[in-house]
Amino acid sequence: MNTSIDFAGIHLHNRVLVASGTFGYGNEAAAFTDLRSIGGIVTKSVSRLPRHGNQPTRIAETPAGMLNSIGLANVGVEAFIADKLPFLRTIGTSIIVNIAASSIDEYCDVLERLDDEDGIDGYEINVSCPNVKEGGLNFGTRCEMTETITREMRKRTRRALIVKLTPNVTHIADFARACEAEGADAVSLINTLVGMAVDVNTRRPKLSTITGGLSGPAIKPVALAKVYEVSKVVAIPIIGIGGIMTWEDAIEFMLVGATAVQIGTANFRDPDSAVKIARGMEAYCKEHNIEDIQELVGSMRVAGDITAPGFVNVVRQA
Repeated sequence: MNTSIDFAGIHLHNRVLVASGTFGYGNEAAAFTDLRSIGGIVTKSVSRLPRHGNQPTRIAETPAGMLNSIGLANVGVEAFIADKLPFLRTIGTSIIVNIAASSIDEYCDVLERLDDEDGIDGYEINVSCPNVKEGGLNFGTRCEMTETITREMRKRTRRALIVKLTPNVTHIADFARACEAEGADAVSLINTLVGMAVDVNTRRPKLSTITGGLSGPAIKPVALAKVYEVSKVVAIPIIGIGGIMTWEDAIEFMLVGATAVQIGTANFRDPDSAVKIARGMEAYCKEHNIEDIQELVGSMRVAGDITAPGFVNVVRQA
């Protein structure tokens, strides 16, 4: 049975990756799981200079999920190359570096610096973080800005280019089309939803930034709908993200059009989640006599005359 896929120079031996910001730079989880059994690692974000992130409190638990306002805290590109990349080169699985920035120039600088290094299979461009004051969501909610960033990144690398999209827009399909038109090899969606929580005893927000990014099982229905919407308008692969806690969740994402998935919040509960989910997906395929897991992609059965354009229209009219 084939669980692998190759696209834009990336080989994934299975369809399960770990999401940026939930798995550190790989070495943090090495004692708790077999990194070689993960299809790919999407690193914690890397920016030009180190970022301390937002002030505490930066994480709050919610029903069926969590809020975070980390603020893209990271070691910076030079420390990443010197201290983190040597370990990542030894893992034996695909490495995708997530790039975050406050300006187009910074995106370009970070990518150009990384492109000189071996051991990197591709980049995920984070234009969609909802908990930073500059860049982040401001880029991801303006289609023309997402388009420009994708175009500038494409000029600077032959490696796989993945753009991570925000759900906090009216028509995510428009953003996906723009990324494809400017040369992106894939899109990943969704990033977190904007949310907040309040402490009724102190009457204060639970996060220092008031709002943050909501992740976990609570956002899975939204993520599925966004992946389905995008799958009907682009030909490039989609990496599905959002509330995937079990192999059944991952299979759902593939049925609505995801080529691969990323595991995020589940890693905080169990760092071995990605491996368990990959094994569960393989067992499902064996049980259903599926020789190539690619057969599942976009294979959801829809009754009657409901079509993808109709689905998108319903979303737009809602």
